Amino acid sequence: MSKARIIPFFNYPALFYQQEEKFISIFKDVCSRGAYILQKDLVEFEENLKKFLDVKYVFGVADGTNAIILGLNAAGIGPGDEVIVPSHTYIASAAAVALVGAKPVLCDIGEDNLIDPASVKEKLTQKTKAIMPVHVNGRTCKMDDLRDIAQQHNLMIVEDAAQALGSKYKGKGAGTFGKFGTYSFYPAKVLGCFGDGGAIVTNDEEIARKVSLLRDHGRDERGRVITWGTNSRLDNLQAAILNFKLQSYNEDIKRRREIAKKYDESLKSIKELTLPPSPNENQAHFDIYQNYELAADRRDDLKAYLQEKGISTIIQWAGVPVHKFIELGFNEILPKTENFFERCLMLPMNVSLSDDDINYICDSIHFFYSHNKIN
Repeated sequence: MSKARIIPFFNYPALFYQQEEKFISIFKDVCSRGAYILQKDLVEFEENLKKFLDVKYVFGVADGTNAIILGLNAAGIGPGDEVIVPSHTYIASAAAVALVGAKPVLCDIGEDNLIDPASVKEKLTQKTKAIMPVHVNGRTCKMDDLRDIAQQHNLMIVEDAAQALGSKYKGKGAGTFGKFGTYSFYPAKVLGCFGDGGAIVTNDEEIARKVSLLRDHGRDERGRVITWGTNSRLDNLQAAILNFKLQSYNEDIKRRREIAKKYDESLKSIKELTLPPSPNENQAHFDIYQNYELAADRRDDLKAYLQEKGISTIIQWAGVPVHKFIELGFNEILPKTENFFERCLMLPMNVSLSDDDINYICDSIHFFYSHNKIN
């Protein structure tokens, strides 16, 4: 084994230093104009994101959680309604439903570790208003089955695509299938800013009209308040940074897919691991690999060993699926989700990693399983 090194799970300083001069230039430009809220930089970013996603309407908002809340409000979902959400997600997905007065109903995952259409069917009631697929780790859910269920039962699809900007299923982008879709620009996202940020997208004119009002205190284009709203606007400086980063976004995705391929080629022979799909395994899916999340036998021992080798890994969401937050009133039993969370582990995945870093991570995993046999 080669000498130990330090490989952080995510290199936050690199976000700045890789393009330091450009980011300083953007900061000076925006600040020298005093252009902080709802200025041309946000408009330009929204226009470019429309083109990237091939949608009619884009609204930059404060963060991904508020994007979901605004979308649910605009769609008329509230008290008395139920929204089916996978338990394999961040708490924000379910919290947004609860915060508009509706009930999040948690369902299980399928073999792809994403929302299971069969479990969705089991959770349907007379109160069900919408299905919320969550496109975890940069992979789009199997939307054909979900759209069939929605059509059969007259339900909305509302998408949490926080981790999946640029991911596609059968050529269509995550977040563009339903009534609306939402994204997060948290710094660790594939397209991340230097703070909180998010967006909501839609092809529905009425949803767009309502979101436009709701994100800016209910004010219309005349500046007149015509409904109750809130303050949830993507600030102009972050928009300018995101607009710059969007120009090279496809290159970032390409690099992540290269890293995923290297992981797959090196680790697929280890029988104790269950890997995510490789980049070209299924032509229906185009994955962006927001994260590289595998399932591992003796997961905790592997994690500890990699930490000794200077390799930081993460158990996503602290290893707790949403339905295990019993303080929030959940009491579901979701065996597939529970089994996955007993084994899940995320390896480093970002464009600051070198090929040598990937080789070192893979060599360390091979060494662990070949030299720590359980009889």
